[in-house]
Formats: sequence, C-alpha cells, structure tokens
Amino acid sequence: MTSPVAVATHPSDTSHSSAEGKAATLAEALPWLEKFSGATVVVKYGGNAMVDADLQASFASDIVFLRRVGMRPVVVHGGGPQISQMLERLGVETSFIDGLRVTTPEAMEIVRMVLTGQVQRQVVSLINRHGPLAVGLSGEDAHLFTASRRTTSTDGADVDLGQVGDLVSVDADFVQTVLDDGLVPVVSSVARGTDGSTYNINADTAAAALAVELRARKLVVLTDVPGVFARWPDTTEIISRITPAQLEPMIQAASSGMIPKLTACLTAVQNGVAEAHVLDGRVRHALLLEVFTDAGIGTVVVGDTAVESEQGVTT
Repeated sequence: MTSPVAVATHPSDTSHSSAEGKAATLAEALPWLEKFSGATVVVKYGGNAMVDADLQASFASDIVFLRRVGMRPVVVHGGGPQISQMLERLGVETSFIDGLRVTTPEAMEIVRMVLTGQVQRQVVSLINRHGPLAVGLSGEDAHLFTASRRTTSTDGADVDLGQVGDLVSVDADFVQTVLDDGLVPVVSSVARGTDGSTYNINADTAAAALAVELRARKLVVLTDVPGVFARWPDTTEIISRITPAQLEPMIQAASSGMIPKLTACLTAVQNGVAEAHVLDGRVRHALLLEVFTDAGIGTVVVGDTAVESEQGVTT
C-alpha cells in the first residue's frame, strides 16, 4: 500500500498578500510591545462593548493579549443598562435627577447584585476562557473604594440621591497584590461608605482614581464615540492627540455623557498617569489598535510624563 504523500502548495497571491499584511502589523507593534512591557493599564469597560456578544469576546481577548505580552491590565466596569433592565424586570421603580439615578436601599441591593454578581462574573468568565487569568473584585473589598453620600441641587434646594456616592479614597494594595500574582483584576464600581452604607459610584471616576493610585502608565476609557471631537457639535473631526491644557476648556461643551469620561482622563494625566485614551468600544479590538499601532484609532490625552518619556527623559 502506498504511503500518503504530503504535498506543499504555494499560497495564492491573495493569501500571500494577507500574510504580508499581518506580518507588517506585527512588526509595527514591536516597538510598542517593548515600550509598554511591564506597564499597568487601567481600562474602563462600558458602552456597547458590554452588551454586544462579539464585542465582549473581542474585549476579553484584547485584555488577555495585553497580559500575555507582559502588560498589567486592570478592568473597571459599570453597568447602567443592565441595572435598568433588572430594576424593570423586578418591578422596582427608579428615577433620575440631573442624569443621576436615585438609588434607594432596595435599588442598591439590585445595583450591587448586577454589578458584582452579573456583569463582573461575565467579564471574568470571558477572560478566563483563555486561561486562569482574571479575578473579580468589588470596590467594597479590602476598602478598595470609599465614598461619601452625594447630594445635588435642584431649584436651589438640596436633593437626596440615596446611595449614590462621591469617591473619597482609594486603597489599591490588594489590587497591586493581584497584579503581582500575574492576574487580571476586574473591579465593579461599588464602594463602602464612610457612614457604613454601600454606594454606587461613577465607574469613570473610579477607573481614573485607581489608575492614579496604581501609578498606571495608561488609562483607557471605552465609550460609544470615536474620540474627542475637535469642535463638537459643529464637526465630527476627531482629535488624535491633546494636552490637558487643551482639553480642560472643552469639557463643559461636551455632551453630558462624555463629561465624566473626559474629566476622568484629565484627572488621571494631571496626577501622574502618562496617557489617557478615549476609544470607540464599538470597534473590534479597539484596545490593540490604539496601543500597538502607530496611528491609533481614538484620542489620547498626553500628560507631562509621556512628553518627557518621548524626549528620552527617564521618569
């Protein structure tokens, strides 16, 4: 009986061109891989990337890629749409004042359940499909996030928002330990209160504060817009690179949903984080495209430490 013969075939011009393109992309990534090896990157996960199955898988694989090439990713997430769905499903009425959800003790139990018991477990599970890499943490764990009760003013009168909190302190020691163990912390934006209560806090604010506390190299905010618009709402031109001094006067002119995200980026770079990125989470592999390609796809806010690094100054 004749033994089977292995036959090598030459790739078509199309497949050869595709392979060359992939090789060129890998070669382009090499300097960035070297530059960011060992760097801590805090990623705020939100928007459509959290509710679309393909984007969820893409995000998880990006986080795993960062970890596999020697970076130290941390994920901080919210879950507004999921909270609203669960409140409606359970028949718990909810209202908003100035864009903030009034959070009763009953609603807070559902917020905590959704953020830490549902959204977080899903993110951890998606990452861990690639190996035993992710660990879920609540902002309540080891006093990671501590918050005080927030109030707002309507028609000159203070309004109680319930268990909505303003972040007052961050203790990142436990997160640092998880990172040192080679794992990926996935953190829900729930905080212990100075008064012993539990509070729902803004995930953008929490991500920025954690990035500062960890002395992160980057903060990345995933959202549902392509980046920072140059002259919103007059044009859709995206600014690829901006300084804190240029960004600050633009914040109040931004849409209400973007204000906390841009404020988080500004806070981060003003307090030692080298770069803060605003990315469109609706783009598959947005993280990799921004971090490991020359052009990037979003807006990067560049702090003083990044400028010094580019000039060859050790920081």
